[in-house]
Amino acid sequence: MTIKNTALISACLMGFNCRYNNKNCLSTYIDIFLKKHYLIPVCPEQLGGLATPRDKSEIILGNGFDVISGKSEVITKKRINVTENFIRGGKEVLRFVKSYNIKIAYFKEKSPSCGVKRIYNNNILVKGVGVTTAFLLQHGIEVFGVDV
Repeated sequence: MTIKNTALISACLMGFNCRYNNKNCLSTYIDIFLKKHYLIPVCPEQLGGLATPRDKSEIILGNGFDVISGKSEVITKKRINVTENFIRGGKEVLRFVKSYNIKIAYFKEKSPSCGVKRIYNNNILVKGVGVTTAFLLQHGIEVFGVDV
């Protein structure tokens, strides 16, 4: 008998209305992922204490690694600094990953938390990772980006 691996997935990709605009990004790949893994949905922004709905946020310079190292910040469209919420959410997801020995995550592209290859800086789509993705990559977790 084959036992499936457990993987994290951005909750919005599973159809949970947890995005900043209280909507989701239900992925057509869910059935494929479910054939390979038990999926555990997470929303780092909610785990970091942000409400849903909430103002859209972006990393202002650099990427998630820069936020973690204190070289950049996450700012809302109303110019409110939510860096600590994003760091807290990333640390909560990392704590969960370590507790359950999870090695894989499927995360939503373009997100300031979950972006894997692309995020927004000042309304411009750039190469880079989100804050939570940076935490996971630092700890050897394989993170795959899902674009919807």
